[in-house]
Amino acid sequence: MTTPLVGAGRASTEPVVRLEGLTKIYKTGGGEVRALNGISFIINPGEMVALMGPSGSGKSTLMNILGCLDRATDGKYFLDGVDVSKLSDGERADIRCKRIGFVFQSFNLIPRLSALDNVALPIMYSDAKTKSHERAMAALDKVGLAKRAHHRPSQMSGGEQQRAAIARSLVNHPSFILADEPTGNLDSRTSSEIMTVFRELQDQGITVVVVTHEADIAEWCGRTIFIRDGELLRDERHTPRAVNA
Repeated sequence: MTTPLVGAGRASTEPVVRLEGLTKIYKTGGGEVRALNGISFIINPGEMVALMGPSGSGKSTLMNILGCLDRATDGKYFLDGVDVSKLSDGERADIRCKRIGFVFQSFNLIPRLSALDNVALPIMYSDAKTKSHERAMAALDKVGLAKRAHHRPSQMSGGEQQRAAIARSLVNHPSFILADEPTGNLDSRTSSEIMTVFRELQDQGITVVVVTHEADIAEWCGRTIFIRDGELLRDERHTPRAVNA
């Protein structure tokens, strides 16, 4: 029997993400740069949300705060009801490891390791190190890559490498997946395959946040949050693109 993965059957009605007046100010030699200016929104369990904005909009700054890679200057960030803005650096590092699954444009797989060992890596940085390969295999199976478990990245296509990266993001049962331009290095057909994987995960109750500048990628999500000049420009809900359309 496979190890259960994140999100499915999540009973809590608490928002996964709640931002209240989030502000980020960078100090420069010439003064201050306000990268974010009072951003507020919630993301509920099981949502698939696109975060969009042009270069310089504050989108990357917001992504880094959501991923606990940076702190806001002011405002609050609640993750599963916990005020992350009050946590120490060590506590935030623990949250990054255990409660946020990261997927990157460049895959970030270790070339000398098999897909199975790459997926198991986050477990080694958590407290629960038991059954790491069983959990990693369950994650690979979830993204349709179990048969490639013992292949190295160089033996896999770009789409397969990104599937392995998605499996890695699942293995520690995170509160949500944060995907940064996850199709940026892929052709249009493979991009559709990867977004289909995210949609299948959403169907299982997993919360997904996709950071993208591509409107056709945002169409796969049921909601798009637009950021411009450090402010929330629009927050739109829409019918997501049909799988296999």
